[in-house]
Amino acid sequence: MLTTILAIAASYALGSVSFSILIARYFKGIDIRHHGSGNAGATNTLRVLGKGPGIAVFVLDILKGVAAVWIGRLAAPDVDWLPAVCALAVIAGHNWPIFFRFKGGKGIATMIGAMASLAFLPSLYAGIIAIALVAITRYVSLGSLIFALLTPLSIYLLIGIGPIFWTAAVLCVFAFVRHRSNLVKLFKGTENKLGSKKP
Repeated sequence: MLTTILAIAASYALGSVSFSILIARYFKGIDIRHHGSGNAGATNTLRVLGKGPGIAVFVLDILKGVAAVWIGRLAAPDVDWLPAVCALAVIAGHNWPIFFRFKGGKGIATMIGAMASLAFLPSLYAGIIAIALVAITRYVSLGSLIFALLTPLSIYLLIGIGPIFWTAAVLCVFAFVRHRSNLVKLFKGTENKLGSKKP
C-alpha cells in the first residue's frame, strides 16, 4: 500500500514540474501565465517564446506522462490499475501544480504521453484524427479536445471498459473543464489559430 501511495504522490509531484513556467523564467525572466493566453503549456510557449521553447515544452510534457505510467508499472507490477492512477495524478499535477500555486496548464501533451503508454494504438488513432483537424483548421484547442474525446472512445472499441478506459474518460472531462474559455472562443470564432501571435 505504501508503495502505491508513494508512486501516486511521485507522479503528482512530477506533473507539478511546469516546464513552460520554468523555461519562460530561465530564458525570458517572465511568468508565462501573464503572457499570451495565460496558459502554462506548449502552445502558449510557442506563441510567446517561439518554436524552440514551444517544442521543448511539448516534448518534456509528453515525457512526464510516459514517466508517470512507468512509475506505476515499476512500483507495483502486480497492481494493474496503478499505472492508470499515476496517469491521472501526473495530469492533475500538471493542471494544478503544487509548486506553482495550483495554476498550471491544460494537460493535453502530458495526456498524450500517458495515454500512449497505457494504450498506444487507440491513442494513435485518436491522435491522427486530431492532428489532421489541427492541420485543416489550425485550431490547436479543437484538436486537443477531439483527441481527449476520441481516446476513451477508441479504448472502449479496441480494449473495452477497464482502468485505462476510465482514466481516459476522466482525462476527457479534465480537458473540457480546462478548455472552457477556448470552447467559448471557438463558438464565437475568436479562438487563436496556430501560428498567430497574441499581444
